[in-house]
Amino acid sequence: MLKCYNITFYGEVKLNLNRPILSICTRCRDGHEAEYNSTRGGTRLATSVLTRRKKSLDQPFDLRGVACMSQCKRPCISAVSASGCFSYIFGDLDTDKSEHIDALFEFMSLYIDAPEGFVERKNRPIALQKGILARLPPMISSSPLIVELNSTIVV
Repeated sequence: MLKCYNITFYGEVKLNLNRPILSICTRCRDGHEAEYNSTRGGTRLATSVLTRRKKSLDQPFDLRGVACMSQCKRPCISAVSASGCFSYIFGDLDTDKSEHIDALFEFMSLYIDAPEGFVERKNRPIALQKGILARLPPMISSSPLIVELNSTIVV
């Protein structure tokens, strides 16, 4: 389960480090901007997530927008992170598919309940199995996936 050490501030956004954070790239271009009055795909994704979240305000995670997450070839992008947990970056999210928005919320529930936030591929929603760009280990971990590199490497 997640642990927190303090509360931090980014600009005017108050983040509670007890809670995981779902970050969404608001600058992603998905090629459908002309259909949506030049509104970028990332902004539409963030809007869809906010709309979905308003239906259930009791979500145990924080949301934030990021002005660019440097994954331009795989829009739209989201990331999940928490103190002492694995972090994930997901791409290829389609703002027009409600199952992609639902997948983010489903994943957040799985992430919160998983030791160190480790969610196996087979347990992730389908949209997030296909679109994973990275799973990054926490700085300190008891996961058997992480080994110290020394003169002997065991695979």
